[in-house]
Amino acid sequence: MLKKLSLLLLFVGLTATSYAQIKTPQPSPAAKMEQVVGLTDVSVEYSRPAMRGRTIFGDLVPYGEVWRTGANANTKITFGDNVTIDGQELKKGTYAIFTIPNETSWDVIFYSDSNNWGAPQKWDESKVAAKTTAKVEEMPMSIESFTLTFDDVKTGSAILGMLWENVYVGVTFEVPTDKITSKSIETVMAGPSGNDYFQAASYYHAEGKDLKQALAWMQKATAGDNPPFWYLRRMSLIQADLGDKAGAIATAKKSLEGAMKANNADYVKMNKESIAKWQK
Repeated sequence: MLKKLSLLLLFVGLTATSYAQIKTPQPSPAAKMEQVVGLTDVSVEYSRPAMRGRTIFGDLVPYGEVWRTGANANTKITFGDNVTIDGQELKKGTYAIFTIPNETSWDVIFYSDSNNWGAPQKWDESKVAAKTTAKVEEMPMSIESFTLTFDDVKTGSAILGMLWENVYVGVTFEVPTDKITSKSIETVMAGPSGNDYFQAASYYHAEGKDLKQALAWMQKATAGDNPPFWYLRRMSLIQADLGDKAGAIATAKKSLEGAMKANNADYVKMNKESIAKWQK
């Protein structure tokens, strides 16, 4: 019995050991940074190789060749809005950052396919979304780990900085802060839209709040020619709940007419049923 128990414990121990996983630190640890530039969200994901006594540029990273700009999977940058780099518009989305380092300048490439591991096996020029050249600046000290930064952050622009060894390279990108802000100002200063009035009235009606206020908002939402039939439907329900059956019927008939033109069977049915109910 003891022998069987010992064998069982040994088996359990071996099984547990076979499923155990050794955890060790990555030589090029992953990093992520986020920055709001003006009103635009920008984020970068990359891995950070270290010098470890090696000569980097011109040796470990050869001059004149495409470099993944980091280690492991592609270094990725994501823009929440369209941005501009060296006069080139870059649509919002995620891009791989590739570089071609040289002694006095780097070519910096934003590549639309960010799913490679390292540089693409087959370079596709049609996937180059933007390309610019940046000057190499010599640092007064050595940077042990490859580092990306957001520098000189302003309301309309920032610099994506790349540092390693004694080298700094910066690429300026511009964000549409003025365009977004101006549009926001124009929208707010113009006052609520018909949809704003509709949403507010719908909430008041659904929650049983001030129905007179809800009706006033619906009157503003439906002012003008050809208001949406679903707006009119909501207005008729509010009128009915306020006891104005005649007004509700008249509004429901307008909603019915619009729903029939749009071939919306659901609203046709609902309006017909409501009109019949309120006419009793």
